[in-house]
Amino acid sequence: MKISAPIKSLIAIASLFACVLSTASYADDAQTLDNRVTALTKAMIDADGKALKALSSPALSYGHSGGHIENQAEFIEKITSGKSDFVTINVSEQTINVSGDTAIVRHILNANINDGGVPGTIKLGVLLVWQKQNGDWKLLARQAFKFPPPVTQ
Repeated sequence: MKISAPIKSLIAIASLFACVLSTASYADDAQTLDNRVTALTKAMIDADGKALKALSSPALSYGHSGGHIENQAEFIEKITSGKSDFVTINVSEQTINVSGDTAIVRHILNANINDGGVPGTIKLGVLLVWQKQNGDWKLLARQAFKFPPPVTQ
C-alpha cells in the first residue's frame, strides 16, 4: 500500500507534535521533581512529619550510607524525634532523569547535623527514586553512599 505525500506530511507533523509534547512534559516533570527535592530537604530540616509523609510513598525504602534501611514510618520517626537532626542541607550536582512514571534523582548532599545533640557534618552521594502515584511524585526509595566513594582498582 502506497501512502500519499499529504498523508506522509500529516504523519510527520503529528510525530513532531508528539515529540514536542513529550519534551515539554519531561521538562515539567523535571521542574516538579526539583521542587519536590527542595520540599523534602526543607521538611527534613524542619522535622515536619506531615510534609515528610506527604512527600514519600507508604512503600518507602530509605537506605543510609552505613547500610541501615528504614521504612516510611521509621524514616519519619527518626527525623521528627531528633535522632537524625539536619540543621542545614545543601544539594549540588543534581541530575534528574524521568522515564514514564519513574524518576531517578542523583545529587551530592552536604549537611550540618546535630544527631542526638552531637553536632557534625556529612557529605554523601544520594540516589532518590520517585514514582508518580495518582498524579503526584512520591519518594519511593533513597540510598546514600559515602562521598567521595572509595576508589577501586
